[in-house]
Amino acid sequence: MPRFSKAVSSLRSSEIRDLMTLASRPDIISFAGGMPGNDLFPVEAVEELYRRLDIKKKQAAFQYGPTPGLPSLLESLEGFLEKKGLPVKENRLLITTGSQQALNILGKAFIDPGEPVLVENPCFIGALSAFRSYEAELRGVPVDIDGISIEGLRQEISRNEKAKFLYITPYFHNPAGVLYTAERKNQLIATLQGTNIPLIEDDAYGDLYFFEGDQERLKPIKAINPDGINVCYTGSFSKILGPGLRLGWMLVPEKIYAKCELIKQSADACSPSFTQVLADAFIRSGQIYSYVASVRQEYKKRAAAMVAALREHLPSYVQWDEPRGGFYIWLTLPKGTDATRIVTLAIAGGAVFVVGKTFDPAGEQNNALRLSYCNNTPEQIAEGIPIVAQAIRAVCG
Repeated sequence: MPRFSKAVSSLRSSEIRDLMTLASRPDIISFAGGMPGNDLFPVEAVEELYRRLDIKKKQAAFQYGPTPGLPSLLESLEGFLEKKGLPVKENRLLITTGSQQALNILGKAFIDPGEPVLVENPCFIGALSAFRSYEAELRGVPVDIDGISIEGLRQEISRNEKAKFLYITPYFHNPAGVLYTAERKNQLIATLQGTNIPLIEDDAYGDLYFFEGDQERLKPIKAINPDGINVCYTGSFSKILGPGLRLGWMLVPEKIYAKCELIKQSADACSPSFTQVLADAFIRSGQIYSYVASVRQEYKKRAAAMVAALREHLPSYVQWDEPRGGFYIWLTLPKGTDATRIVTLAIAGGAVFVVGKTFDPAGEQNNALRLSYCNNTPEQIAEGIPIVAQAIRAVCG
């Protein structure tokens, strides 16, 4: 029998990944995966951009590239991030193979086995998996409609063993859909200052806002550039171009960047040159801005369709908030409810979603569920939500 490491022995398959087999069935309406709609990808635009590239750029697309990323993409991406107010010149930018790799690299850079890491509860499953792979002790801090609980954060910070970092997803949170308020971010900054606890700010969905009036709330903490906090900002092309490119990035202080680049060298040497060339061309063409604006409106329509269906079909004891952007709606059920029973019934009826314990750092709290509307038409949403609601009533009454 092979003797595996302790770290790999503790790994478990993501419930979301396991559900993807179900989601591919034609008889199932999936509200499980956070996948962009296939019909929304800018296929023809990217094909035309590639066709117009000169032969040298096409050849470079097939070649190995530098570990930090292709210089041309680093340059164009810097411009894209500077438009968000991010302090690009004061930090270093590293291209990663999806933002999941960025989280994995940061986890490896900071975590020794058994050390505490602060995360939101609920929390993005990809982050939980990455940090668990380095045997972190995950400490969940509750999230409410305004963001992470400051009182809960203070309690964790006051513990004797200092956390290695805090991980948050403030912009259309996965899974809770929350958009942090400006006040809550300022409280978070004040709480972290002087603690020497780095902040990992994951911004995969911030470009997919539904309301122009939310601009102040969308300003990254990294853009605020607070004194006394090492902010590691991560992002991705997955939601604003296509997840198949497998391209993300991290913008981090120089002293952290140096370690992260070495870790990436040992992991994959470089991210795909081919998709880096495509992403660079897409940014330089300016089409990234018009494309994001168009999909933003489409996701707003899909979110509105789900809101309408939930209002019509859900029982009054289910708590939820209307999304202001992103991909998700989080349903909170009566205390003690087992969402696994609900999803079993829903699957039998022809719909699937992800249960709450998947996103609990302790894997226990299960009286919630995540619905995604990003990969469904309004018609599919209207057909699938009554199935979910019927399953909820069957279990909860």
